[in-house]
Amino acid sequence: MDLAPKLSDRTLAINGSGIRRVFEIGATIPPDRRIDLSIGQPDFPVPQVIKDAAAHAIQNNRNGYPLTRGIPELRESISRRLRWDLGWSVANGPDAAPDDPGLLVTSGTSGGLILACMALLNPGDEVIIPDPYFVIYPYMASLIGGRAVACSTYPDFRLTAARVEPLITPRTKMVVLNSPSNPAGVVSTAREAADLLDLCRRRGLVLLSDEIYDEFTYADGRSQPAAGRPGTLLCPSPARETDAHHHTLVLRGFGKTYGVTGWRLGYAAGPRRLIDEMTKLQQYIYVSSPHPLQAGVAAALDLDMSSHVAEYQRRRDLVVSALSPHTDVPTPAGAFYAFVRVPDRFGDEQTRGETFFRKAVERGVLVVPGRTFSGRDTHVRLSYATPIDRLTRGLEILAELLRAG
Repeated sequence: MDLAPKLSDRTLAINGSGIRRVFEIGATIPPDRRIDLSIGQPDFPVPQVIKDAAAHAIQNNRNGYPLTRGIPELRESISRRLRWDLGWSVANGPDAAPDDPGLLVTSGTSGGLILACMALLNPGDEVIIPDPYFVIYPYMASLIGGRAVACSTYPDFRLTAARVEPLITPRTKMVVLNSPSNPAGVVSTAREAADLLDLCRRRGLVLLSDEIYDEFTYADGRSQPAAGRPGTLLCPSPARETDAHHHTLVLRGFGKTYGVTGWRLGYAAGPRRLIDEMTKLQQYIYVSSPHPLQAGVAAALDLDMSSHVAEYQRRRDLVVSALSPHTDVPTPAGAFYAFVRVPDRFGDEQTRGETFFRKAVERGVLVVPGRTFSGRDTHVRLSYATPIDRLTRGLEILAELLRAG
């Protein structure tokens, strides 16, 4: 008699995270010889004001259920940010007009992605995603019974309207733009973002702009200074176009910019009816984001993180300088990843990244095979969110492997 649970087709169709697989392999390498360039987790300490605010909330018994849509002071802080950044006037009260953009505090940006798909997709509906992609993108559609349609952005990793439009069908509901991108660190131009929004308007689609790395943009990229915020750089966003909130769903988070990845806090802003439905779904899926941690990040959006971003730009330069003599390394304009092409001698388009990854592991260096993020395996992703001495040694080893084969 078979006593094993009869699992759903949904879960059997999903592979474990390739990033987590690397994490598990890394745990088998002694710490003194392990150089982890795999995980996308900032290595700077959380700003003290954020830790103090969260601790204060806990000590003052703010440990019960908050409002599903988010605590008032965090929503007000986000609303101020959206006003000066995007020009959006987000209404917080129950008397908001249907035309006003809505706002929801989410359980990380991943929570926002799942809620958006649940609110928009019927079985068989489609979402167009860039390839390479963040690892959740293909599965956030299939978990709901939908389908992710990959749009190849090789070799420059730019998602453009010209590449997307031929993939639109009567079942398409949404297009996903990730800028700055994971895994390639590419930042869309203002023209590319505007063209994608125009395409979605014409075709009646939602443009989901995943902007988790919105403040991780570099001074020599396509970012621009924020008005009234010295040191802060803004990445081009489709949400800055006129009346963009009718067709644009913006997802942002606190984990990357402020180092609180484990707190699982993000927010979604966009078409009010869509946000209202996502809020309703959150009541049953996540209930809410952690109450005291919301209080902790309420002051975060007023912090100047530019010195950290400048340090990561310096590390970016080290990566490009060390590896570009040996292979193609598109210079990242944001985030903290490089998507490095593996030379053809390491294998074919479905094996090269894995082969190079295994050779790097033998030397104690952890990167992530490109197939984790793509339908092909021609690259590896490395994260330079690691102390500079470890990064420098890891780059020396990777350069040796690229030279030697």
